[in-house]
Formats: sequence, structure tokens, C-alpha cells
Amino acid sequence: MKDYTNLANTEVRRSDRAVADEAWIRELLHRAPVGVLAFNQGDQPFLNSNLYAYDEAAHAIYMHTARVGRTPANLAQETKICFTIFEMGRLLPAKEALEFSVEYSGVTVFGTAVTITDPAEAQHGLQLLLDKYAPHLKPDQDYRGITPEELKRTAVYRINIHEWSGKKKEVTDDFPGAFYYNS
Repeated sequence: MKDYTNLANTEVRRSDRAVADEAWIRELLHRAPVGVLAFNQGDQPFLNSNLYAYDEAAHAIYMHTARVGRTPANLAQETKICFTIFEMGRLLPAKEALEFSVEYSGVTVFGTAVTITDPAEAQHGLQLLLDKYAPHLKPDQDYRGITPEELKRTAVYRINIHEWSGKKKEVTDDFPGAFYYNS
């Protein structure tokens, strides 16, 4: 029996769903709308779901939070983290309850998070976020650009990517009964 507690971080249990194509991983990191940051405070794990931007040239992820709170307190020192993004596809019904499934795509990143203290890099990270979520709006044209005073009110983080893994499940377009979740 496989010892799952000692697998490499990036080893996917179902090798038929592992994605090694780094272009696919980068594209999903650019596209996914929300990421989830995981870190420890002592022996207690915490999650922070947040908007983020992937900076391909820097091989890093940028995100921000308020200057005070659990995330900035725990990321004040360079800290090991895990960060994940995912997309849900269609639900896949089956004849047996335990065989129901879902299409999905996901990327998990392992690395370190650092709080950005350099104002130029902080502005760069925030502008990446603005460009990702409002690409049709331009600074100093459609909105006032980031000011030094505003930089003092937010904490910007860079996640240095050390390794990553991708995973997906896809089925044919004509999969019987496949449907999209609609709450």
C-alpha cells in the first residue's frame, strides 16, 4: 500500500488526472477568478480566499489584504504556504450514488509568501490585480491610479512559487446526463 503521508507535494494520487503541461498550468493561473491561500499559525491551519494575479515573468502570485489581521500577522515573516485555484465543470450523474462525479481543473502551488515593503513592487502587484479584474479600465484614464497614501493602507504579498501541480477531469461532450450546477 502506498504511503500517502510521504508523497512529494506535487504528486497527484490519480496519475491519469495529473497535468504536467506547464503552459496549461500558467493559463489556468491567469484565468481562475479566486485563489485560496493556506498557512499555519502555530499548529492551527488557516485559509484565506482572495483575488490574486499571476505574474508569469516573476513566476509569482500577488494578492493583498488589509494591513491588520490574521493573514498579515502570519505572513509578516517569509512563510511556507500552499495556494490553490480551481474551476468546476459539469456534474456527472451515474447509476450508483458513489459513482457520481464532477469535471474540474485545478492547480496547487507550494512556495513562500513575503510581505512587499518596496512601494514600486507593491504598486506593480496591485496594478496586476486591477488589470486582471478590470482589463477594460485604464489607470489615470478611467480611474485615478494608485497613490502612495493608498499603498500605506494595504498589505501586498508575493507568493514565490517553488513548485506546482495541475489536475483535471474531463469527459466527452455527450456524457449522459451531464449538467452544470445551478443553485
